[in-house]
Amino acid sequence: MTDLTKFHALSHIFISLIGSILLLALWYNIIKRFKQILQDEDSKQRVDKGLLYLGLSIFVWVISGCLTYVKYLFSPFELTYYNAINNFISIINDFFLLLALFYFDDAPGFIYKNKRNISTITLVVFITSGLTFFLQMLLQDKNEMYNIRISAIPDFILSGFLTFLLMVAFYRTFVNRDMKVVAFISSIVIVLVFVSILPDVFLNLYSDFVKNLIKIIAKTSFIAISLVLATSWVIQLASTPKPSEMAIKFIDWSLIKITIPSKGIYDTTIEFGSKTTQYRNLLKFAIRRKFGGEASQSILISLGGEIKNQTYLSRIIDNINEIIPLTDDQKLDRRDLFTFIGQGYYRLRVIPENILIDETLLCEFVNSADNQEYKSICNLL
Repeated sequence: MTDLTKFHALSHIFISLIGSILLLALWYNIIKRFKQILQDEDSKQRVDKGLLYLGLSIFVWVISGCLTYVKYLFSPFELTYYNAINNFISIINDFFLLLALFYFDDAPGFIYKNKRNISTITLVVFITSGLTFFLQMLLQDKNEMYNIRISAIPDFILSGFLTFLLMVAFYRTFVNRDMKVVAFISSIVIVLVFVSILPDVFLNLYSDFVKNLIKIIAKTSFIAISLVLATSWVIQLASTPKPSEMAIKFIDWSLIKITIPSKGIYDTTIEFGSKTTQYRNLLKFAIRRKFGGEASQSILISLGGEIKNQTYLSRIIDNINEIIPLTDDQKLDRRDLFTFIGQGYYRLRVIPENILIDETLLCEFVNSADNQEYKSICNLL
């Protein structure tokens, strides 16, 4: 093994090891410091789980680096089935990243909090893994044709799909946090990570030096943006009000009182005025949260759902921020009041005990509501 090869292999190992340890340390800090907030939320609404899987995916790179180092250490005696094992490790890395995306708020809708689709994707991952080993065993010496490693193609396709998902998730996440420069850089980094695996499929595409250099740059950069993402999650949790501290009271039509101490809002009256649609939507969430069972506490937000699109949720928050004189640090975010349950469903974060609704107002709304389900929810048949 040359000194340059040893340098690349060891750099790969220790950069990945330090990155994974830092991410897992942040994960541990989150579950320790924000335990109450995480427990108050729905069991699926756990950003700490996303961070855990992200850290584990990077730790897989450590295992990959160790395998590569062992291969070069015992050169020219190549390890049996090294390529198949390396592809399998890559698939495990993809699997952990897919699990992490399940908890990304801004991941594509077909994967975020969607158990059915994540189960399908998990099955595809295992099929890809089995196909990789099968091709390696079947082809053996004929595995390389026209400088293409056949057994690596299934993993390559899976990695391409994952690259698209990561680009969308990271870009949306950073843009929504008003970090547009980081969003742009994250897209470049994720593409670079994909480029770094091309020589595993298309042999002799780069020289060994260029290949290893791209891998180090790509993985170091990906770890960096992952740490930025984790830090933004910590900031988000620190600024998110606890469900048990918030209180909301519906006094009359278009009139509520709201309390959120962490935002400096104490028993503040909000008059929605002519914006009755936003008021009625907020009242729907409150009624379901206070009186509904587990299955009826949330509302489907989509075409064909009770509320047509997510713009209506944003308008509720925008109206509150416009009516109450708040500083930029105090302004409410949609996640402060609403929890995304999954597959298009949202519910109010305020705990039922802290929701008060005037009885006359409740009867008037239930009797005039188009959805007759509210009568059974409130036991007003």
